[in-house]
Amino acid sequence: MGDDPASRVYVNNKKKACEELGIYSEEYALSEDTSEEELLKLIHTLNEKRDINGILVQLPVPKHINEETVINAISPKKDVDAFHPVNVGKIMVGNFDFVPCTPAGVMELIKESGIDVRGKECVVVGRSNIVGKPQAMLLLHQNGTVTICHSKTKNLKEKTKQADILVAAVGIPNFITGDMIKEGAVVIDVGINRMADKKLVGDVEFESAEKVASAITPVPGGVGPMTIAMLMKNTVKAAILQHELN
Repeated sequence: MGDDPASRVYVNNKKKACEELGIYSEEYALSEDTSEEELLKLIHTLNEKRDINGILVQLPVPKHINEETVINAISPKKDVDAFHPVNVGKIMVGNFDFVPCTPAGVMELIKESGIDVRGKECVVVGRSNIVGKPQAMLLLHQNGTVTICHSKTKNLKEKTKQADILVAAVGIPNFITGDMIKEGAVVIDVGINRMADKKLVGDVEFESAEKVASAITPVPGGVGPMTIAMLMKNTVKAAILQHELN
């Protein structure tokens, strides 16, 4: 909804990924003044469509729309962003079909890099429902010892310095600096912040962090592409599950 430039970039990237993989996709670009009632009606229509297996509403939505109401309206079976309370609850108990795409991408990066989470000190900086909280749960399910921190955490440096695996998802540019990182730690930067000079930077100050970390993700080009890949994976899984139900 509306003409948020960042949202337009994300939607275009998702459409491009669908085209590359042969996944059929439809875009509904709604004007900023579309009512909540109209949006909910569209979601209901898509919930009922047999040829649509995944639905996502690109966030943020305009201020007159209740984000929670919109997320709750999407069928949990088609909720490929995994934001619906049913899917969030399943992540908590460890019996999930879909995982939010960014935390899922982080776990895939860790796995593909041959990093064993078991018994490691894992620190997640950020507590959002979209990244921080599910990220902590996924690391916990892999037997990591997890600490959740945020911008209000006292003695944050003490906490981050203990991390064998540090996930930065606080939404503040260059918030984590090299002196906050344990020697040899794995650093995963979820942040994507556009600076005044149009440059994209993460939540980690890359140059100082790179000198200390044993592995680190860049911004852009690190977690971002993984997020889209996991969205595609969730969509394929949704299609399979719905086919089995039918």
